[in-house]
Amino acid sequence: MSRRIVRAALTETKNAYQFMPETVEELGSLSERLEEIRRANVRHHIDLMEAARSQGVQIICFGELFPAPYFALGTDPMWIPMAEDAQHGNTVTELREAARRLGLIVIAPIYEKAGEKRFNTAVVIDEKGECLGKFRKAHIPFGGNEQGSFHENFYYDRSDADNTPAPGNISSDPLFPVFQTSLGKIGVSICYDRHFYYVMPSLARQGAELIFSPAITFGSKSQRMWHLEFPTDAARFNVFIGGSNRKGSEKPWNQPYFGESYFVGPNGLCQNLSEHPNLVVADIDLTTLSEPDPSGWNLPRDTRKECSVSG
Repeated sequence: MSRRIVRAALTETKNAYQFMPETVEELGSLSERLEEIRRANVRHHIDLMEAARSQGVQIICFGELFPAPYFALGTDPMWIPMAEDAQHGNTVTELREAARRLGLIVIAPIYEKAGEKRFNTAVVIDEKGECLGKFRKAHIPFGGNEQGSFHENFYYDRSDADNTPAPGNISSDPLFPVFQTSLGKIGVSICYDRHFYYVMPSLARQGAELIFSPAITFGSKSQRMWHLEFPTDAARFNVFIGGSNRKGSEKPWNQPYFGESYFVGPNGLCQNLSEHPNLVVADIDLTTLSEPDPSGWNLPRDTRKECSVSG
C-alpha cells in the first residue's frame, strides 16, 4: 500500500517591521504606517514560503495574525484599520499569487473586516491560488497572567458561524469548517480555541486529518499546556496537529513569546526536518490514521455514547 505522506510546515517568527518605536507612548507615530507594517510581514512570510518550498514543503501554516505585531496586549483603536477583506484584501491577493507561483497550500491567519464586524480569521488557499474558505476564531480571550494582559475582545468578534458557504468546506458544523485539499482534509483552530474540549473532536468528526493551530501565547501555564493538549488530542481523536506559536519579543511591548512550535500525531511527535530558524517542517504520514492503533485500543468502537458530555 502506498503511503500518504505530506510535507508540512509551520512558521515560528515575529513582527518583521523594523521601525517599531521603543515605547508604547510612541505608538501613535505608526498610525500612517500600518500598510508598511502589513507589507513587511507579508514579504517576510512569502520569503518563508519560498524557503519552505525549497525543502519540499507542500502545505504551510503561518502564525496567528501574521501581518502585524500582537497589538492586543493593549487597547488602541489605531490598529483597527489593519482589518481587511478575507477574499479580496491586499494580503490575501498577494498570498494567492505566491501560492499559485510556488504550488503551495497556505493557511493564512489575518485580521478580517466583514461589514461592521472584525474577526481573527484563517484563510485557506490552495496550490492553484484559489480560496477554499476560512475559519473564524470561535473563542475570544481577555485577561492576564504573570507576564502580561491580553484584550482580544477589544479588536475581534467571535465567529458568527459564517464559515460554511465555501467551495472547499466539507463540514456540516457551521463553527468548525474542514477543507478538502489535494493533500487531505484540513482543519483549523486558532490559539484560545484549542483549550475547549469540543473543538478538536468536532473537527475530527467532520473528517479533519491534519489540524493547524496557529497561536500567540505566553505565560507559564500556557507553556506547560502547550506540550500536553496537542499530543493528548492527537491520540484521542486520531489526527495530526501542528501548533505554531510566535517566537521572540516585539517592540515596544517586549512581551516574550516562547515559540516551541511542533507537529504531533496519534503515535507521537513528528521530527522537525528544517534547520531554518523560522520554520518547523515535518513529514506527516496520513496513512497511519487508517491503520490499527499500535496500543491495541479502539476508542471509536468502545465509546459509550450515553456517557458523552454535551456542550
